[in-house]
Amino acid sequence: MEKAKVYFTKEITPESLIKIYNKLEKDLTGKVAIKISTGEPGGHNYLKPELIKDLVNLLNGTIVECNTAYAGRRNTSEEHWKAIKEHGFLDIAKVDIMDEEGEIAIPVTNGLHLKENYVGKNIENYDSMLVLSHFKGHQMGGFGGALKNMSIGIASSEGKAWIHTAGVTKDLKKLWSNVAEQDHFLESMAEADQSVINYMKENIVYINVLNNLSVDCDCNNNPKKPCMNDIGITASIDPVAVDKASLDLVYNSEDEGKKDLIKRIESMHGIRTVEHALELGIGTTEYELINID
Repeated sequence: MEKAKVYFTKEITPESLIKIYNKLEKDLTGKVAIKISTGEPGGHNYLKPELIKDLVNLLNGTIVECNTAYAGRRNTSEEHWKAIKEHGFLDIAKVDIMDEEGEIAIPVTNGLHLKENYVGKNIENYDSMLVLSHFKGHQMGGFGGALKNMSIGIASSEGKAWIHTAGVTKDLKKLWSNVAEQDHFLESMAEADQSVINYMKENIVYINVLNNLSVDCDCNNNPKKPCMNDIGITASIDPVAVDKASLDLVYNSEDEGKKDLIKRIESMHGIRTVEHALELGIGTTEYELINID
């Protein structure tokens, strides 16, 4: 597989988001889903509406999310809609909780753990997708970027349980007593990614925003403060390359605070998701980083 192109800018502004998207030269057509994290109330590191508004509107996109599997303010549609409104997303675009009316099963090919992935039913309404991710640490995955946003993020609430248990159960009441061995969970995320890519017929592009770099995810209602300075934005049509490039930017940073984020990533063996995605053939870790500044 030839090297993937990953575009990079240090500037994190509404204008730079549009600029880096345009560099991809891949038009998202038809009805466009913009997959973000709407952020657990109490947290404040999620991508802000004022940052993403212009790009969302340029694509005439619909912001999409699914309900969570953990106890919080986004685990029911009723509470999730309140959080979406409080965080200002309804002020900038249409929003769709894709599993509000159920889920569908989509196939996984040659998975070690999953044969199918359960995603929000309303994915059926979209022709293309922008996976717009806040890159940061994660308390279970080690880090969160495009691969996590496309797997756990697009899974229905029960589908999230399916991934976390590596295909053992969809029962939310049995989730936390059946959490999979760490690498099996990480591999299941990559397998879920494969199913989404195949379902969307590769009509997907990926943008990671490396700001507010906490060791904790936006699903945390009380995340730790960012441990290092903002880095920039990466973008690619390859989800594996965009996450690998984002990781490399953290590792190669001169910011001393990176040690905390790297510790979180390595303590959870976060690289395994990238490795298994490579094994499944959904992207490459070989990339050319193209600075657009």
